[in-house]
Amino acid sequence: MTSRKHVCQIVPPYLMQRLNAGRLDQDNAFRAARTEHLTRVLAQGSAPEAGATAAEAGDWTVYTANNGTDLPGEKVRAAGDPESGDESVDEAAAGITGSLALFEEVYGRDSYDGRGIEVVMTVHYDRDYANAFWDGTQLVFGDGDGEIFQRFTKAVDVIGHELSHAVTEHTAGLVYQGQPGALNESMSDVFGSCLKQRLLGQSAEEADWVIGAGLFTESVQGVGLRHMLEPGTAYDDPTLGKDPQPAHMDDIYDGADDNGGVHINSGIPNRAFALAAQAIGGSSWEGAGKIWYAALTNGAVTTETDFAGFAAATVAEAGDQAEAVTTAWSEVGVTPASGTPAPDGEAPTLVKVRRSGGFLGRTKEGSAELAPSAAQVATVRNLVAGGAAPSKPKGADRYIYEFEVDGRTVVVHEGDMSAELRAVANELLES
Repeated sequence: MTSRKHVCQIVPPYLMQRLNAGRLDQDNAFRAARTEHLTRVLAQGSAPEAGATAAEAGDWTVYTANNGTDLPGEKVRAAGDPESGDESVDEAAAGITGSLALFEEVYGRDSYDGRGIEVVMTVHYDRDYANAFWDGTQLVFGDGDGEIFQRFTKAVDVIGHELSHAVTEHTAGLVYQGQPGALNESMSDVFGSCLKQRLLGQSAEEADWVIGAGLFTESVQGVGLRHMLEPGTAYDDPTLGKDPQPAHMDDIYDGADDNGGVHINSGIPNRAFALAAQAIGGSSWEGAGKIWYAALTNGAVTTETDFAGFAAATVAEAGDQAEAVTTAWSEVGVTPASGTPAPDGEAPTLVKVRRSGGFLGRTKEGSAELAPSAAQVATVRNLVAGGAAPSKPKGADRYIYEFEVDGRTVVVHEGDMSAELRAVANELLES
């Protein structure tokens, strides 16, 4: 699946603006320059060579920018090396080790790309830099400004949060805008919190559900950047203002700031996860965490999936816990629904699929009315536009699919189905 690369940062722009108006301009300028750089690198085909192994790539490496902005900087520690004595370096090392262990030991994922790619991290980025981010190639951590924020490696869930952005980029590829972007942020909070709870040996009931606890200095009236269980309560400070996160769809932010509220509205799916984790019981990483990870990676969630679409994906993966998961989403005002609804005033597009053949020779049909801009619609339209005749069936007793959109149809044998097309077919057949 092709993903769109964005610089995903832990501190939202509305907080950075309160800290220092000039700092936001500086950060935006960096992001723009880095995005341009990434575009050039990708165009040149900088992907690892085919056949590269995890052993060749290594697990992780920590660099220091020495309070400059050149990335990745000077290498200071790699997997297997002893502690360096630098708090930021060693916290980054411990945090990434725990993060990689979470994804591999619990979810069966080998690094963020699923193939053992090396994780590159840089600490001591810039001077007084109050942020941490994933830039599409590596993780970067500032030392904080010393007035509001301490060093960003101090909170292990921040490290897990940034690595999770890389996982999302290499799986569903949720665009960093609007509800898909808020889901992107929420997925990072979910696995960052699962990491912290796992390292502390806490159950979902015992957890504090605070993201970034320990980042604030003693002068700040707050417990952390976000509160997953009680969005909107993380801080209320004269300098920072009050935590703006909504806990329910009734209060969703619909403005243009923060890429359409990606850090603000993430409070809604965050609370749904925390409620589901507590209802399921036990550890969040084994219970609700496995459900959320399966939903993110099984192909049902696409780049443009909204809250309702993601909720439906989690319910579909929940098995015996489907009622608990459905209730959790309902408590935040989200009704699990298949597909992406059309915005008000925009006529929906009807997409159909007909599956025949198989061992039993049965036929099953499904359809959904989706927004014309929905990824599912684009996938089927691209298929129909190709207009190719079906190839010779691969193997026996396999399914044959007939897709229809805009009054045009195309037939595809199961053996020729892409992961994206298979996800669309499954979604329509279940609707």
